[in-house]
Amino acid sequence: MTDITIIKSKNGEYKRVTCKGHAGFGSAGSDIVCSAISILVINTINSIDVLTDNRMAVSSDQEEGLIDCSFSAVPDEKGTLLLDSMVLGLKSVVSEYGDRYLKLKFKEV
Repeated sequence: MTDITIIKSKNGEYKRVTCKGHAGFGSAGSDIVCSAISILVINTINSIDVLTDNRMAVSSDQEEGLIDCSFSAVPDEKGTLLLDSMVLGLKSVVSEYGDRYLKLKFKEV
């Protein structure tokens, strides 16, 4: 199962996104759920990096299925829109395949 934690401030501002684990829907290399999750998360991080001025620290470990992205400042309007879009896509994955493969959690700090 993939666990994704979205951490926001009390004001609803994105602070961090942590994605860990492999979905386990199919075998490695042909797991469509894991692929969908990876595409949503990685494309969002790459889009924020290329299309905005937001700064973030990103670390990853492919074996563990780990992607950790923390923002050094509050994401601007573009960054927030991209993150909102990622969350919408991830909620769709949960809706379609269930929380057996993806657990999406939200925390407030």
